[in-house]
Amino acid sequence: MKTLFAAPRALFLAALLLAALSLSLFAPRASAQETSITPGQKTEIEKIVHDYLVEHPEVIKEAIQALQAKEEQSKADAQTQAVIENKDALFNDPGTPVAGNPMGDVTVVEFFDYHCPYCKAVASPLRQLLQEDKGVRLVLKEFPILGQDSILASHAALAAVGQGKYWEFHQALMEHRGQFDMDVIKTLAAKVGLDPAKLEADMGKQQIEPLLSANHKLAQTLDVSATPTFVIGDQVVEGAVPLERLKELIQKARGS
Repeated sequence: MKTLFAAPRALFLAALLLAALSLSLFAPRASAQETSITPGQKTEIEKIVHDYLVEHPEVIKEAIQALQAKEEQSKADAQTQAVIENKDALFNDPGTPVAGNPMGDVTVVEFFDYHCPYCKAVASPLRQLLQEDKGVRLVLKEFPILGQDSILASHAALAAVGQGKYWEFHQALMEHRGQFDMDVIKTLAAKVGLDPAKLEADMGKQQIEPLLSANHKLAQTLDVSATPTFVIGDQVVEGAVPLERLKELIQKARGS
């Protein structure tokens, strides 16, 4: 996860707070005859605010936390609106593979990368979820962002759709540890019953690249830049969400 508030930003926010306090508490009010702060007054104001913040540093922490909460809520609200405006592309794109119950009452969308360790960590809980809850429809958005072999793996996975083995091959790719090349791809393909030669040929099909491009564009629209990211109901959730939390979000979506 990215650190939102590194030291330079904290200092910047502190400076903003200092300026805001100066203006709101100490600046003279405008009147019929405009007034201004003298250099001496400005120095005195800055010293008062400086001394206050030194004596009460928790004010800076509280301001940073409040700003962080506000930014997170603003992002969540924007993402919810983006989900509503892009429902068809998210939930009903005919080219996107689906696992679980195709007619399920709740749809879970996952943006993932086969190289992402957090995606690999959540793969087993997702399998368990589909086994335990037969009402879940899992939409799998290939979102390769971690290098060329991630792109290679996604092309191979989407090519497996033509042989009816996408989900099995998806699991094999998630379980693999290490780099992806064609030798690895073919070995994993053979293990799950795919024809490796046909898979390699199908990887060049024209519809695969536009689908991946559409997934990247959709992720940008939703302000999704990390994997895994889930969309459940109208909520966007980043990270390797624990199984129990996934179940909670699904129940919430069912009740909405």
